Amino acid sequence: MISAQQVQATMTRYVELVDAGDIDGIIALYSHDAVVEDPVGQPPIQGLVAIERFYRDGLGASNVSAVLTGPVRATLNGCGAMPFRVDMEWAGQPCSLHVIDVMEFGADGKIRSMKAYWSPINIGPLAGA
Repeated sequence: MISAQQVQATMTRYVELVDAGDIDGIIALYSHDAVVEDPVGQPPIQGLVAIERFYRDGLGASNVSAVLTGPVRATLNGCGAMPFRVDMEWAGQPCSLHVIDVMEFGADGKIRSMKAYWSPINIGPLAGA
């Protein structure tokens, strides 16, 4: 079983990789049969090929930065949640998206499930602007 500290470290690393735009690094965090819901309510994205396409078409086509806005919360059974902010352009305007990601990990430490909780109501003026 993955430890709570490993959950925290991997989720923190995920935000660092999003900030860096490192799609290959992000994909390496996922298990081969992972499922992504981003945002929750959209059809699930299943498997590494589809997940990689999702990140390359979204994050890879945008100029974004990301930062944790609170601590990563981790359970003792391989799950975690974290609040973070993504600064980007939306509809041609600079803005900030405030999101909470919830992840489940396998015993190998890879992400099995990622659910991103956000909607347009969580998009606002660029933080600090």
